[in-house]
Amino acid sequence: MLFAFVLLLLGFVVLIKGADFLVNGSSSVAKKFNISNLAIGLTVVAFGTSTPELLVNIMSSFKGYNDAAFGNIIGSNIFNLLFILGVSGLIYPLVVHRNTISFEVPLSLMAALVLFVLVNDVLIWGSSENMLSRVDALILLIFFGAFMYYITRTMKKESETEDTIKLYSTSLSILFILLGLAMLVGGGSLVVDNAVAIAKHYGLSERLIGLTILAAGTSLPELATSAVAAYRRNTDIAIGNVIGSNIFNIFFILGITGVIHPTPFNISMNFDLYVLVGATVSLIIFMFTINHRKLDRWEALLMLIGYFIYTMVLILS
Repeated sequence: MLFAFVLLLLGFVVLIKGADFLVNGSSSVAKKFNISNLAIGLTVVAFGTSTPELLVNIMSSFKGYNDAAFGNIIGSNIFNLLFILGVSGLIYPLVVHRNTISFEVPLSLMAALVLFVLVNDVLIWGSSENMLSRVDALILLIFFGAFMYYITRTMKKESETEDTIKLYSTSLSILFILLGLAMLVGGGSLVVDNAVAIAKHYGLSERLIGLTILAAGTSLPELATSAVAAYRRNTDIAIGNVIGSNIFNIFFILGITGVIHPTPFNISMNFDLYVLVGATVSLIIFMFTINHRKLDRWEALLMLIGYFIYTMVLILS
């Protein structure tokens, strides 16, 4: 099992580094075609940083690890809200942009509710089984398209004088892209196979592994981004990164996963969806109490404590 743990950690490293290579190579190619930094950020970078979750989900679904596929996304969103915002808010109180609290946070709540309705076919529609079907997945992707349209219409036009994208030669850029894709596929396979092997060895459920190890591991880029942004007092990025990732995870990653391979849903994971909804509602409440549009340190601490309580309930249940 020690070897399985080593391979699991190696898989996460390969996944995250592969995403870096893919983002850097693709951004460089896009810049050579005079595509704006804003467009690159909304497309190449956004998609690239979410490829670890996407690859883990697709492989989990194809290999029949359905609880791991749903657990990865639902667990990542809970980890993002309670743990990452908790850590970031302790580093520096997070002041939230008006658009974020009035539209994006409610949209992330709506995403969780829409997912609940779509996958609970037995409870809501009286069907014979719960399933994320291709029709359900297409509905999620339609919501994602609407979200991207909103982002492109409301974001202020960036200054093109500040170019943060590094240019590489065409051959090196293509090498980065190919290497990144290969590392994502290889890393995703290592993560899924060894996480499930560890779960089976210790008698743990796929649901528990998906909601904890896979969720935390694939959310490491978001943790690093938000923590550094909070330390630099760039609070819009710290909280926007988390909320955007949560919307992206449900609407895009589960949408793509369901289109490629319809995935059965375990009704026991409704508890985790309730936690996700509760965490999002708590964030909204915190945004309107005491200091308006601000996550204070004590509120961040409550969110962090909430995550540890949730994790203990998962382990003991």
